Amino acid sequence: MSLKPVARAVARALPLMLLAPLALADEATLDTGVTAWMMTATLMVLCMCLPGLALFYGGMVRAKNMLSLFTQCFAVAGVVGILFVVYGYSLVIDTTGMVAGEYTLNSFVGGLSHLMLNGMTSESLVLGMPEGVFVTFQMSFAIITPALIAGAFAERMKFVAALLFMALWFTLVYAPMAHMVWGGPGALMHNWGVLDFAGGTAVHINSGVAALAACLVLGKRKGYPQQHMPPHNLVFTLIGAALLWVGWFGFNIGSGVAVNGLSGVVMLNTQLGACAGIVGWMLIEVLRVGRPSALGLASGALAGLIGITPACAYVGPGGALVIGLLSGAACFLAVSQLKQRLGYDDTLDVFSLHGIGGIVGALLTGVFCAPALGGYVEGTQIGLQLWAQLKGVLFTFVYCFVISWLILKLLDRLIGLRVSPEVEEMGLDLGEHNERAYSN
Repeated sequence: MSLKPVARAVARALPLMLLAPLALADEATLDTGVTAWMMTATLMVLCMCLPGLALFYGGMVRAKNMLSLFTQCFAVAGVVGILFVVYGYSLVIDTTGMVAGEYTLNSFVGGLSHLMLNGMTSESLVLGMPEGVFVTFQMSFAIITPALIAGAFAERMKFVAALLFMALWFTLVYAPMAHMVWGGPGALMHNWGVLDFAGGTAVHINSGVAALAACLVLGKRKGYPQQHMPPHNLVFTLIGAALLWVGWFGFNIGSGVAVNGLSGVVMLNTQLGACAGIVGWMLIEVLRVGRPSALGLASGALAGLIGITPACAYVGPGGALVIGLLSGAACFLAVSQLKQRLGYDDTLDVFSLHGIGGIVGALLTGVFCAPALGGYVEGTQIGLQLWAQLKGVLFTFVYCFVISWLILKLLDRLIGLRVSPEVEEMGLDLGEHNERAYSN
């Protein structure tokens, strides 16, 4: 049996069911294979944040701020995990009042019928798995997305301010965006026909734009850009990048909420995106700088993974290669050129990777999803699909930037965002937590 018909059928069905599966619960039966895979995928996504992201970020900051990154990642996992159960899950998946093609308040955010997981029992099933497994999988996405933002304001933001920002941002930005993207018929981006398999808009552009807003509101680090601030341990960064790469398979394949023919397409495209991202970054870096760097190779892999995330179920291998190559090249240029020209201090280049990579991937999804270019979405008219993707990108950018800016300004007015100059000089590990990453 040919794989393409299977892939096309599943790819077309996924936007209809991914985060609106509870209507199917009464008809579902327990699928032990799907359950085992989704439990594994959940652990893989959690590992992306702890320790993957924490190591990736921690190695790039100065030694005196290493623990502050780990502390923020652990804290956001705890706070967002609780908020997701209290109301986040409901805001994301509740489809009450939604009708395909119509626009209501529930096109933008879910209802409150599942507060504190109301109605969930040990017998509740979602797409063949216990609902508790599905909740935990979605929670892992909710945890890592705000944690990504921490790299932008590293080395200068108060711990309490960072945690409050991430909690408010999860509530006002992430949960509504996840609903708008994956909420099924009647959700804003479903009505627009936007294709986003695993989070190009809801995760990567979303966190990248919030990072940009944080950089602009907070201002530059003390001494930046005159003072040289090299990464203190690139080995940690490379280990973190490797963990992120492995965990990304749980992130992307798990988003299919199934084990089927499409899983192989998603797995292959995810791997190709990473490989091509490395090559794309490396080629441009060699051409412009004269030699490749270890940090560049790790960043290229992540750029390719970010770019392929929205497209991984919709494009063929050729499309995955192009998306990965262009994402790697575009992210390198954003890190080396765009940031300097615009003059903002994004400590760990969150916007340049997640924002730019997410935009490139989201737009190119609309091109390479077409069967004429090896894609799996039948009936695609590239011009119309590209317009839908562009609308999704622009809406995500504007909505996220405005709300993130307002949250940051409010917190700055109420408690202040930045640590004192003395604490920034001392380092956040000692100044905020009275701990050191290293004893000497």
